[in-house]
Amino acid sequence: MIRTITTLLLFQTIGEGIAFALSLPVPGPVIGMVLLFIYLVVAKGAVDKLAPVSLELLKHLSLLFIPAGVGIMVHAQRVAAEWLPIALALVASTVVSIAVTAAVVRALQK
Repeated sequence: MIRTITTLLLFQTIGEGIAFALSLPVPGPVIGMVLLFIYLVVAKGAVDKLAPVSLELLKHLSLLFIPAGVGIMVHAQRVAAEWLPIALALVASTVVSIAVTAAVVRALQK
């Protein structure tokens, strides 16, 4: 378990370091996830080692939304002042996500 969590945090840290060092507009955890994906594709046995603990972490994923909810409550005035751009971004990203998911499912069914 410690090894899996260390591996996940290592890739996140590497992603953060790359994003900071290169001043990239992409968040570090996203870069870390891409690097982790590449690692899982290249290292054949890595999936079997990371899967059990990763699945246990996913069972408790809802706990990770607590800080986001607190952040929204702390910045409630700003959210209220900028509700229209936030709502438009949420609707647009939802539509794009549904469209991309439909396209991927359709492509995989062929």
